[in-house]
Amino acid sequence: MAVEKERREEEEMRNEEEEKNERSVTEEETKGEEVTESEKEGNELKRCKEELEACEDKYLRMHAEFENIKKRMEREKEKSVAYAQEEFARDLLPVMDSLELALASIPTVEEGADEHLAKLREGVQLTLDQFVKTFEKHHIKVVDIDEGFDPNFHDAVMQVESEDHESGQIVQVLQKGYTYKERLLRPAMVSVAK
Repeated sequence: MAVEKERREEEEMRNEEEEKNERSVTEEETKGEEVTESEKEGNELKRCKEELEACEDKYLRMHAEFENIKKRMEREKEKSVAYAQEEFARDLLPVMDSLELALASIPTVEEGADEHLAKLREGVQLTLDQFVKTFEKHHIKVVDIDEGFDPNFHDAVMQVESEDHESGQIVQVLQKGYTYKERLLRPAMVSVAK
């Protein structure tokens, strides 16, 4: 009986050790699962944060692009309103040229013109003056030639010999040039000294 008692005690001790081992293994597995689950949750959270940051960045970029497009459209709209009459003004330039040529071709009274021609000249001059005033009112100006030749505003169509002018200076205006606000409607056609 004493032997049996010892065996039972040994078995109980073994069982207790096995239970301890099983508990420690189970605790380790549980900890491993907890670590694995918390790692999964951490990774998922990290991924979600990265996606959120990417979406926020994309949103900010799209918003900035939209604002830039909006500003560009406003500028273009302002320009189109400001220069809406540019084509119409350009179409009136030949009329102005014709009136100036007509005025130049009608002789004055001093040149021996009769009364009818003098009245015609006066009428053409009044019409031309009205055009000039209307052009000034709508910011259409004659290109200045007093400051010398400027390739941005003048077209040199020929070079001539001139003792009165230095090389590169404008000798004669063949056709007037005009600007509308800050834009060039038509360059002045000029001859320049060699």
